[in-house]
Amino acid sequence: MAEYHELSLSELSARLHAQKESPVAVTQAMLKRIEALDGRLHAFVHVMHDVALAQAREAEAELARGNVRSRVHGVPLGLKDLIATCDAPTRAGTTVLEAWNPGRDAEVTARLRAGGGVFLGKLKTTEGAYATHHPRVVPPRNPWNAELWTGVSSSGSGVATAARLCMGTLGSDTGGSIRFPSTACGVTGLKPTWGRVSRRGVFPLAGSLDHIGPIVRSVEDAAAMLGVIAGYDPGDPTSLSVPVPDYVGELVRGARGLRVGFDEAYCTEGLAAPVARALAQAREILREAGAEIRPIRVPPRAELSARWAVLCAAETALAHAATYPSRKSEYGPGLASLLEIGHQASARDYARGHLARLEFSGELARVFDEVDVFLSPTWKWTSRTLTEIDQALGSGEVADLIAFTAVYDASGSPTLSLPGGFDERGAPFGFQLVGRHLAEPELLRAGHAYQQHTDWHRRSPGGAR
Repeated sequence: MAEYHELSLSELSARLHAQKESPVAVTQAMLKRIEALDGRLHAFVHVMHDVALAQAREAEAELARGNVRSRVHGVPLGLKDLIATCDAPTRAGTTVLEAWNPGRDAEVTARLRAGGGVFLGKLKTTEGAYATHHPRVVPPRNPWNAELWTGVSSSGSGVATAARLCMGTLGSDTGGSIRFPSTACGVTGLKPTWGRVSRRGVFPLAGSLDHIGPIVRSVEDAAAMLGVIAGYDPGDPTSLSVPVPDYVGELVRGARGLRVGFDEAYCTEGLAAPVARALAQAREILREAGAEIRPIRVPPRAELSARWAVLCAAETALAHAATYPSRKSEYGPGLASLLEIGHQASARDYARGHLARLEFSGELARVFDEVDVFLSPTWKWTSRTLTEIDQALGSGEVADLIAFTAVYDASGSPTLSLPGGFDERGAPFGFQLVGRHLAEPELLRAGHAYQQHTDWHRRSPGGAR
């Protein structure tokens, strides 16, 4: 048998629930691994050592009685540090929230806790979940290569998952923050439909754009975690009051009968050759798995991509109204620059962005009259170094970075990020599937079918050993 840390969430869950492994022994091993490796990787901002062991002991006793709460029962997990926990601090990557403890769990935390999950700790995020870490924070390091970008803002979640420091994590996505770290770290990430997962108790970047979802090793793991956290929350009036499917059970249906869209220009023009090849290979794998491949035209995205910053900034200014600008000196330059945009934007600027959002969403809905999901790049490159990302952000290339991601936050569409290969630097890269609202079952079926014919998601970084 593989060492505990090499087991995926689903593999470990099956062994725990069959009482072939001990939740306490697994948790102790994972805590030792964090102690050994995280001094170099910097994924965790707070390790919940005592909480994790208490949860593991409780899980062990319950599983011994045959009481299985959920597919995460007894499984070691991590939470992005903007997701509130009643028994650990929540700082959202900032210094202004260092003393903040909401005193209760976020809804997603409560659901994982009720499902018997074991919380190893809180994972680092960029300041306020925007583009850069606060100057006082040591950023997480990519376990594949310390010089490579980890993706933002769920950087700690991506690194911890790739480095096998936990079996699953939760991240958030406002402009690409589940998909960027998933792609950069070679793992699987799911951004659910807006409203599919409650946002209550998650410190916002921009509420109408924020999505909460899993960053894990496989599509099966994503299905397992989504099944626990999805569903209507009376405390979040924006959550959707619709039934929660058996996402894992749906995977056995495979890709047969799915209508998968492919926009030739969108999936080739301006992309690095390996990214274009990976998209074409995914198309053929899905075709061979029984999907019907249909040609589509993805709606123009430039206008909405360019106006995403104003939409995000205005809502970020609202989220930080209690501390900005009154405590402006405590903010790092990245988040402060976004907040300034939010304070300076006019009503006309916001209205233009809002109309661009409505127009794109309407055109996108027409695409889904013809297909269930479609293939998309995450970004046009394979990998980016930290220096290359700093240069891009410094030269104002944010719209270029988010061109394939932020528009699907604005539309509220679910997306699934999949590892798709390695470039000449040995760095992982990938792509995403985009679905119509509440098409998570179809996304997961397609992604699982792809992963049945590839092993990119099973690769482990040498830097994590």
